[in-house]
Amino acid sequence: MPAPKKRLISAEDLYEFQIISGPQISPDGRHVAYRQQWVEKKTEKKFANLWVVPTGGGEPKQFTRGNHNDSQPTWSPDGKTIAFLSNRGDADKQSQIYLIPFDGGEAYPLSQIDGEIFSMEWSPDGRKLLCAVRKLDPEALERQKDEQKKKLGVVARHYDRMFYKLDGYGYLPRERTHLWVVDARSGKARQLTDHAVWDEAQPAYSPDGSQIVFVSNRSKDPDMFPDRDDLFIMPAAGGEPRKLNAPLGPKSYPSWSPDGRQVAYFGHEGEGEWYRNDSLWVVPAEGGKARDVLAGKDIHCGADCIADVNAVETNAPVWSNDGHFIYFQAGWHGSSLLKKVEVTTGEVTDVVGEGGAVGMFSLDASQTKVAYFFGQMHDPGQVHLRELNNGQATRHLTHVNRELFDALALSNVEEVWFKGPDGNDLQGWIMFPPDFDPKKKYPSILEIHGGPQTQYGKFFMHEFNYFAARGYVVYFCNPRGGRGYGEEATKSIWGAWGTTDYADLMAFADLVEKKPYIDKKRMGVTGGSYGGYMTLWIVGHTQRFNAAVTQRCVSNFVSMWGSSDFNWIFQLPAGAQEPFRDLQKHWDRSPIAYIGNCKTPTKVIHSEADHRCPIEQGEQVFVSLKRLGVDTEFVRFPDSPHGLSRVGRTDRRIVRLNHIVGWMDKYLLQ
Repeated sequence: MPAPKKRLISAEDLYEFQIISGPQISPDGRHVAYRQQWVEKKTEKKFANLWVVPTGGGEPKQFTRGNHNDSQPTWSPDGKTIAFLSNRGDADKQSQIYLIPFDGGEAYPLSQIDGEIFSMEWSPDGRKLLCAVRKLDPEALERQKDEQKKKLGVVARHYDRMFYKLDGYGYLPRERTHLWVVDARSGKARQLTDHAVWDEAQPAYSPDGSQIVFVSNRSKDPDMFPDRDDLFIMPAAGGEPRKLNAPLGPKSYPSWSPDGRQVAYFGHEGEGEWYRNDSLWVVPAEGGKARDVLAGKDIHCGADCIADVNAVETNAPVWSNDGHFIYFQAGWHGSSLLKKVEVTTGEVTDVVGEGGAVGMFSLDASQTKVAYFFGQMHDPGQVHLRELNNGQATRHLTHVNRELFDALALSNVEEVWFKGPDGNDLQGWIMFPPDFDPKKKYPSILEIHGGPQTQYGKFFMHEFNYFAARGYVVYFCNPRGGRGYGEEATKSIWGAWGTTDYADLMAFADLVEKKPYIDKKRMGVTGGSYGGYMTLWIVGHTQRFNAAVTQRCVSNFVSMWGSSDFNWIFQLPAGAQEPFRDLQKHWDRSPIAYIGNCKTPTKVIHSEADHRCPIEQGEQVFVSLKRLGVDTEFVRFPDSPHGLSRVGRTDRRIVRLNHIVGWMDKYLLQ
């Protein structure tokens, strides 16, 4: 019997994806817990529950149920209980800590904290949970308890700090994030730190449970010096923290060595230089200078890989039980790798090499197994298991979305390496329509990623597959300014957006344009955020493209200064001082300064609740194009953040995709 004919991927398939994240292996290595999210189409709400899969073989089983948002599964040290965060009980309130026995029983609430819980970790003896918590403002707490005030909503917002909003969150409470402990039996919560100006984040217990390390920026005004993070250690029962001796610069993900004598972390020296590699450092816990374990190696630590269905999350560094090695992720050549480094010699080896995107990972107590998230070009992500002492044998523990993908005729993708205009090596990909015929001529779309300090890679992109299914050759690359090639390549556009990055993108367009299957009179371009910036830069500097769509763009560094949630620090990638001191440099790097050259029909897409690139950035472009007589349309998405294309409401994501491809159809399919 012939196999059923496969169908083309659709925009509506966004409703069908099951998204997994955060795999955590049990201490005995026999099971992996993870989060699985889905969309309820009739309400447009997203829900998530916990699932568990055995490592020795067998099907995954749903562990929690209901229309809730369950997240951050965390095994107790004895493996008998899983702690997790959930908003079950009242979806309008903040998530609380719940516990569920692994051998059976219902989940039950542990905490009753009037605030947001951002992280949690069991104490080594299993008696407490350490959390980072931001309490509700008194006004918000009163509003939550009073139905009439809740109905009326916020009367006014009052701030005395510069960073008062965050994209995807909204306007921040006046309260700061502090450290709390919750008794694992009684649920009694106790606040350990309390400051009006400083936040504490990413706390971790020492192996003996006597101390806590955390990250905090204790500048007089942290908003003026956002890269001045430091590591602090305090007694686990509370008390005065002491600062570790680490160089000036951003720091994240502190992790104790097994003997409690050292702390590993990610960071780099210097401030205001985002292009620098975040390296892996080790600092003595009782005194002494921090040391860059990866010194002399061009490695950026973290899970850099863009996707629009799932996300690749960065994991804290993990020490081996003997303290000789540290496991960490690194982005390189379109992949997110899992590596380990010998702490003394700095020798680095790959645990999971190129070919996809490694996300969160977790080792069992004996460290013979590592469970990890892994996504690939035709798979938005599964839980994988690698046997570390058995020839690196790997097993797929989950096959989420298998039925959906078995029914789809997905696009073939060709990876290409080519020379940039300065003899630099560049990596790109060409995606073909599923029914591609090399004898035909096809319209094409150049996709440009945001950031720019990130990379496209070997990870599933629904958008690209959908456009290819609509008959387009879709091509995308990693120009200089992003990650994946080393620090110097990332640095090349610092203070110089629209220079080497533009040259690299045009070099890729030149290469693709010469392909026999490309119709050079039907070429389009699109991108979002920094990719929206580059789309505008391109149409202001060349007429080679026949259609463009700029999304959530940066168009004007002058007006973006102070209005973005990133506030004043956008002057750093512009390589400038404040606009009132250095107006010309901000203007010279702004695409709006060159919009008068644009003749390309350009659609503008923007979210009204975009705090990263405020909607006035798109408004300026739309009005300018109208005044110029260039064909344009403006699509605005209400109540949506900068990250609409990845985390927005599903119906709006679908409409966005169809507006992009509809604009391309109008100008490239004639």
